[in-house]
Amino acid sequence: MDIQKYRKVYKNLDQLILILLILILPIFGLIYLYQSGGNISQDLPDLPLIFGQVLSGAGIGLILAQYLLFRKRIKAIFQTEDLLAKLKTYAQATRERYLILFGVGLICSAGLLFFGSAIFNVIFAVALFFFSIAKPTPDRIKKLLKLSKEDAEIIRLASRPE
Repeated sequence: MDIQKYRKVYKNLDQLILILLILILPIFGLIYLYQSGGNISQDLPDLPLIFGQVLSGAGIGLILAQYLLFRKRIKAIFQTEDLLAKLKTYAQATRERYLILFGVGLICSAGLLFFGSAIFNVIFAVALFFFSIAKPTPDRIKKLLKLSKEDAEIIRLASRPE
């Protein structure tokens, strides 16, 4: 069995997640620090409150959507027997999930920047929660995909560094 195919899928997914997390944390963090410190420039335009409500609604909606879409994609995995196909489908579903969560982080950053509402902190915290609990690990993949011991061992080997 060629473990390299599995390793490539797992490694690419892991790298994407790390890159997205590395990008969104400083963006939101800087805006949060400036907002809480009162150092935000007064040159920002005053947007109508409805835009803030739309942004917060979009953030909450996207958090729900990423969860439901991910579950739907996982259910589709059980229609195939090939482990590599299952792993690729799982990786695609996880990629979509993390890109949506990244979008939520951007929405929260923009909302906090322009409106300063605490709801954007809460939405971002929920997005970070999903960022952390949804991270692919061999045990999580085994549980979600209901893999046999042999298949789970292949995923575990693929997740280890070369």
